[in-house]
Amino acid sequence: MLRKPKSASKKRPPDRILRKMSNGRSPVPTKSLRLAVLSSGGDSPGMNACIRAVVRSATFRGWEVFGVKRGYQGLVEGDLIPLPLRSVGNIIQRGGTILGSSRSADFRTSEGRRSAFHELSALGISNLIVLGGDGTLKGASLFSKEFPVRVVGIPCTIDNDIPETELALGFDSAVETAVECVDKIRDTADSHGRVFVIEVMGKVSGHLALETSLAVGAEFALIPEKKFALSKLVSKIRAGIDRGKKGSIVIVAEGKKPGLSQIIAEQLQKHLPTEVRHLVLGHLQRGGSPSRLDRNLGSRYGDFAVELLSLKKNRVVTVWRNGGLGYVDFAKIEGKRKKPELETLSLIDRLSI
Repeated sequence: MLRKPKSASKKRPPDRILRKMSNGRSPVPTKSLRLAVLSSGGDSPGMNACIRAVVRSATFRGWEVFGVKRGYQGLVEGDLIPLPLRSVGNIIQRGGTILGSSRSADFRTSEGRRSAFHELSALGISNLIVLGGDGTLKGASLFSKEFPVRVVGIPCTIDNDIPETELALGFDSAVETAVECVDKIRDTADSHGRVFVIEVMGKVSGHLALETSLAVGAEFALIPEKKFALSKLVSKIRAGIDRGKKGSIVIVAEGKKPGLSQIIAEQLQKHLPTEVRHLVLGHLQRGGSPSRLDRNLGSRYGDFAVELLSLKKNRVVTVWRNGGLGYVDFAKIEGKRKKPELETLSLIDRLSI
């Protein structure tokens, strides 16, 4: 359910009827305006579906849309282009982002953000939709505090660690990609009786590792949020070997830097009679066509972000909770990180005996 505002007027309808307004009816009557959309930080599958929805939903209302190339760096440098309807044709199934992305050191400075504001002002743009993860949304929050620009954020990260939302855009696709890769590795692990230590992304978040581990029937999952004992892992793999188990899969979240899977594999090899291999999936998890879920989630998030701007909402982030759309203030997510359910570790352990 969407939150009710403290007061409702004729110009700003109550949030409880927000979703009905574009359901086969006329859009919210507003004067023509311009908005910009950008994607920043790591790319996530489904971003293009989201950008497409922003352009088409805004065009439906008679608004003009500009795309910011290369994220915040492009905003600082004034690298903006018009996005007419034809610019987003046939992109819903494409991975990555047609606008490009980057991490901008300039935008972290007050001078850089002021330059970004001037670039928007020069084009008469006072509304901004930002796609990205925690760092991107933090930048959007700061920018909207400093300058009179209405900003709506959309959570996009394969880490799925943005608080207040059940799903960040791109997470489902990344899990599907990882599962597809691990399924193939399982075939050769069983054929040769090997142990494979497979590294997925997740510097400080174990959501991706946990969901992948559960989906592929991994014997063990190592995540940043939980310390593990090598002896326990060795004992479990040995017990499986003694029962005649052919191969084993261990899923590892990368941690602070890639390569943890190699360290774990080398340690395991010292204590196991069978061959241990390691594999880093790396940026494979970011690429490829988005899943059905991420295409639809991106479409819903993009359309909803435009609706929020039409209602003059500012400094808010779209969220998906209890099977529906909602929004929260930037303050609800700043400096916070959603933690995974550690009970999933116990479930993985029980099901992989």
